[in-house]
Amino acid sequence: MAEWVQGLMDSMGYVGILLLMVLENVFPPIPSELIMPSAGFAAARGDMNLAVVILMGTLGSVIGTLPLYYVGRAFGEDRLVAWADKHGKWLTLSGKDIKKADDWFDRHGSKAVLFGRMVPGIRSLLSLPAGMSEMPMGTFLLFSAIGSALWSALLAGAGFALGENYDRVEQYVGPASRIILGLLAVAAVAWFLRRKREQEHAEV
Repeated sequence: MAEWVQGLMDSMGYVGILLLMVLENVFPPIPSELIMPSAGFAAARGDMNLAVVILMGTLGSVIGTLPLYYVGRAFGEDRLVAWADKHGKWLTLSGKDIKKADDWFDRHGSKAVLFGRMVPGIRSLLSLPAGMSEMPMGTFLLFSAIGSALWSALLAGAGFALGENYDRVEQYVGPASRIILGLLAVAAVAWFLRRKREQEHAEV
């Protein structure tokens, strides 16, 4: 993976960074914690400009958020509520749960998008609830851009500072992303079991 990423950047330059960061949001197995440090190392070698590297990383990341945002927007709260009321029982999910989640995102969505764009494992997934809650496009793009710029700058700066050891960034951040996804999975299972018990008590 590292050789492919480096080869694409060597052949396409800044456009390669932009393309890779777009793909990273659509196909999470391509990690930003490998792309941006590698680009930062290229800047340290003098092959690229660090500021332009960060700009391309940010732009690619923001563009990459749009497909899932539009999927969420097309699905919409009303359709999701109707689906949950009709088919969600086996997931212990109801339309009321969807509305509560949507209300929470309406209140805290900007902060969720801003900080979530800097959390490995969920950074691309936040586009779905943002679209479903019909977050205004301008607001979504603004907070996505700020969070993405901070994340891109952090990763590229680390790669610039570490030089040939830029791959250490992925070695540290990669396990962190897997831990975060694991915790989210545990939380989802715990929520499912709790709701299942509540349903069983309600039916007694």
